[in-house]
Amino acid sequence: MNRFVCPLILSFAAMGISAVSSSAQIASASPFAQQTKGRGAVFVMTNDSRKNEVIAYDRAANGYLTEAGRYDTEGRGSGGITDPLEAQGALTLSQDHSILFAVNAGSGSISVFGVRRSNLVLVSKAPSGGSQPVAVAQLGNLVYVLNSGGAGSVVGFRLDLGAQLRPIKNSTAFLTANVTGGASIAFSPDGRFLLVTERLADNIDAFRVNPDGTLGPIVVDAKPASGIFSLSFTPDGKAIVSETGVAGRDNASAVSSYNLGPDGKLTAISQSIPVLANANCWNAITPDGRYVYTSNAGSDSISGFAIGKDGSLTPLGSTVVGNNPAGSTNLDIAVSADGKYVYTINSSAGNIGMFRIEENGILTSLGQAGDLPKSSGFNGIAAL
Repeated sequence: MNRFVCPLILSFAAMGISAVSSSAQIASASPFAQQTKGRGAVFVMTNDSRKNEVIAYDRAANGYLTEAGRYDTEGRGSGGITDPLEAQGALTLSQDHSILFAVNAGSGSISVFGVRRSNLVLVSKAPSGGSQPVAVAQLGNLVYVLNSGGAGSVVGFRLDLGAQLRPIKNSTAFLTANVTGGASIAFSPDGRFLLVTERLADNIDAFRVNPDGTLGPIVVDAKPASGIFSLSFTPDGKAIVSETGVAGRDNASAVSSYNLGPDGKLTAISQSIPVLANANCWNAITPDGRYVYTSNAGSDSISGFAIGKDGSLTPLGSTVVGNNPAGSTNLDIAVSADGKYVYTINSSAGNIGMFRIEENGILTSLGQAGDLPKSSGFNGIAAL
């Protein structure tokens, strides 16, 4: 839909950024792409209930991380111990990686940062339009926020040339019921649909995106599997869903892939493929769409799958392709923009797991980075 692929041009004089955003691809000739060749950054969020911050790490060409700075969101997180947001997408990079969105679940707002490598500048902040924002999705100049508290809702904004979030009138849409546990939100790559997962209700909701940025009526895929949690899209529009599985069963977690139909309904391609681990709640897809990795918090491991041209999932090696030290409790997961590295938030250990992606998709551990408080409730990770 051309209405969502208009270029987004943002200029941050204080940072010397000039970047062009397209909903189709990152402009390879942009100044940002040249500056980050061979290196990048990783961002994690403290989710502190008194002062929420984003911690930035510089990524060397070999994938290793070094803390580069801490940035106040000017909002409050939810606090908590381990995975208090129970969501994927608390930190979200724009498609061209020039903008970072951070949720402030405790104060009900979204912070917008300009990005240059591992340097951030807080550009704006806006109310989320609901209670306890946990995730953000962006496509072109359209941004939607998932609020998991209260009635549970999604709220739309336009991102203007000054990186301000402007509320879209009549854009609020509600989930299927109160307290359904909204856990992730994602636009289909063609911009036609916005999808939301409900982890407590085991639903996947689809909303058609109207020309004015508002949403059509909710279309519910009810209980397609047990333990629905996070959903991500491949570049060609296949939906990949992480499933925690039936509660109480060992190694019950799984991952599925779906086609999204023109009516918003999902059709399974690979249904509930075992990840051979526990508490798979998050997934990350490589930029080229070849592989998906799942973060298995209950087993301190990462499982990997090759994604076929038809969207089918095939386990890589023995399925589990990477391990963090025992007791790490790896939560959210991110793949670097160059598709070479995987990073996990290790909540109980207070650090970030670092992995190199080999040519066959298997992961090689690079150890851990960072010295963060253990089990302090930090949530959200993004990588460029």
